Amino acid sequence: MDLLQKSIGAQVLVELRGKRKLRGKLRGYDQHLNLILEDADEISFDDEAEQETIEVIKTVIVRGDNVVLVSPPPKSARE
Repeated sequence: MDLLQKSIGAQVLVELRGKRKLRGKLRGYDQHLNLILEDADEISFDDEAEQETIEVIKTVIVRGDNVVLVSPPPKSARE
């Protein structure tokens, strides 16, 4: 959780169940890994069409049960 605290205000990549990903600025989180992202993009991949689609989302609240992985920004961006 310390790494998440250091990532607040920075761009993170969140992988969700169902092969979906969100990329945006981490604004907050709680002990259940519920996340608040601003200026977010939803990235999904269609296996049949072999095509990635990106949908712009202004602000999103992500339920922690759906989070598979949170990738923080590079170390230099966190310092």
